[in-house]
Amino acid sequence: MKKGYKRLLIFEIIFMILFILSGFVSSILSGYVKVLLSIGILVIFYFIFGFEKDRHRYSKSICIEIIINLLIFFILYYLLGILIGFAKVGNYWTFNYVFEVIIPLILTIILKEILRYMMLVKSEGSKLLIIITTIFFIIFEVAGQVNDSIFTSPYSAFTFFAVTIIPIISANIYSSYVSYKAGYKPIILYLLIMNLYVYFVPIIPNPNEYFYSIIYLVVPMIFLYNIYRFFLKDRDEDVLREYHKKRILPLIIPTIIVIFLVYITSGYFYYHAIAIASGSMTPNINKGDVVVIEKYDNFENIEIGQVIAYKKANIIVVHRLIKKLKIDGKYYFYTKGDNNDAPDNYEITEDMFIGIVNIKVPYIGYPTVWVNSL
Repeated sequence: MKKGYKRLLIFEIIFMILFILSGFVSSILSGYVKVLLSIGILVIFYFIFGFEKDRHRYSKSICIEIIINLLIFFILYYLLGILIGFAKVGNYWTFNYVFEVIIPLILTIILKEILRYMMLVKSEGSKLLIIITTIFFIIFEVAGQVNDSIFTSPYSAFTFFAVTIIPIISANIYSSYVSYKAGYKPIILYLLIMNLYVYFVPIIPNPNEYFYSIIYLVVPMIFLYNIYRFFLKDRDEDVLREYHKKRILPLIIPTIIVIFLVYITSGYFYYHAIAIASGSMTPNINKGDVVVIEKYDNFENIEIGQVIAYKKANIIVVHRLIKKLKIDGKYYFYTKGDNNDAPDNYEITEDMFIGIVNIKVPYIGYPTVWVNSL
């Protein structure tokens, strides 16, 4: 083994040991501590090994390829969300959250991937060093997410492995491959989008933890295979431009459609679509039908006999209005499912009220109901 290889190997092993030891101290590698540590490692690396410029010919092309792959992923992921359900995203854009979470996340991604690239360049194609470098960054990320609750039971340990470690391993294999083949810019783009998109959308798909693990295990591997196929051919600039035009344009319309479906499902628009999960309104509205809720706040004009939607304990209920009272200027509503023997044994207040239901689409909600019942 060359002298430079040995130095790099020793450098990585020393810091991996430090990462592992830090994992026993709850959340020490988080926030700005992780940023400062990344800066420190970069500085030490620079004085020992020096830096190399990122001169990859295909860096820009791989950035475009990653954007195309991500577009396809988000189209399929949010279509899947229509089946498995969505979770609403909180308001993260407060000063404290941006300063304490988002900015450190961005800085850590950028610094970490520059360091990864420099290590991979110094490995000079050594498969052993490329593997060790990948393990280095896996341990670096895992150490920042270890906490005492993981070891309270075998189930929690297994969940941590499935939901956290497996996606980290998959993402780092992909990151090392892209960084080695195309430089740090494409993988920084990928990681910024994958880690930050949740802060810019009103809802995200809500798979269970094991389904989540499978998705974030498989997706980077599919992306890696696509990048691998890209490098099987040598292309000049004119061919590359034509290649990406042909791939990007067909994605525009599906992307617009998915955005529309996501927002109408999210409830942020005037109309809100949901799948019916019970048979309480049979035969007028059956289990598996999708109904469109029209947001409505003119309580005076709501009539007895209309089908209304309201939220009770964070669950949307669609039942028929059988009674309406106005007390001290406030309205109270009473409902019954068409297929239920008795009225609902609670009153619905104005703040629980969502809207009225006038449109239903039969059967297309069955996949959502089936997936949610698993």
